[in-house]
Amino acid sequence: MKGIILAGGTGSRLYPLTKVTNKHLLPIYDEPMIYYPLHTLISMGIKEIMIVSGRGHAGDFLELLGSGKNFGVTLNYTIQEEAGGIAQALSLTEDFSDRENIAVILGDNIYEDSFDISDFKGGARIFLKEVSTPKRFGVAEIKNGKIVSIEEKPAKPKTNLAVTGLYLYDNKVYDYISTLKPSHRGELEITDVNNKYIRDGRMDFSYVKGFWSDAGTFESLYNASTWKKIKEEKNEN
Repeated sequence: MKGIILAGGTGSRLYPLTKVTNKHLLPIYDEPMIYYPLHTLISMGIKEIMIVSGRGHAGDFLELLGSGKNFGVTLNYTIQEEAGGIAQALSLTEDFSDRENIAVILGDNIYEDSFDISDFKGGARIFLKEVSTPKRFGVAEIKNGKIVSIEEKPAKPKTNLAVTGLYLYDNKVYDYISTLKPSHRGELEITDVNNKYIRDGRMDFSYVKGFWSDAGTFESLYNASTWKKIKEEKNEN
C-alpha cells in the first residue's frame, strides 16, 4: 500500500499565520503539523508516500522533509495548481499509486491512534470519531452495522459520527473521481467519492478510539497543541 498526504489549500481560517507559510508547516506544540500525518502513515507500515501541496510553499516541504531518508521512507511530491477540493488533489496521485491500494490522510489531521490496516484488501474504509460538533464535518449514518450515507456539514446531523481525514481506497477511487462534478463550492468533494463506494456496497469503517483533531482553525490548532503538551508531560513523569 502507498500513502498520500494532502497538504494543499489556502489555510484561510488560519490567516494571517498562513500569509507567510503553508498551514501544514505550522507547529503543533514541538513539531511541524505535517509530521503528524507522516508518522501516522509510517506507523501503518507504509514506506512510499506522496505529498500533495499548493504552489506557494512547495519548496518548504522539500527543505523540511527532503527525500524521507531521515524518516525511513521514500517521499515524492506533486503540486495542486489551484484549490479544487480534496478529491481533485487526490486525482493527481494516480500515476504514483501504480494500481496499488492507497492510504490517504489530510495534512492537518492529528491522530493518537495507530491503525492496523493489514486486513484491508479492497473497496474503501473510513475512520469515524464521535464529536460534540458534528455540523463541522462529514457525518456518517450507520444502520445494522453498515454505513448507509455520509452528509457533508449537515445543518441537522443524523449522528455525531464525524468522518475523520484518513481514508483507505483501492484503485477504483480514481475512476470514481473522474465521474464527479464540482459541488456548489466549485470543488470535487471527497464525500461524493465515499458515497459512491457506499452505493456500490464497497465501504467499511473503523472507529478512532484515542485523541483526534483537525488543526485547520485557531481553536483546533490550540487544542491539538495542548493535547501534545499534556502527552509529553505525562511521558516525562
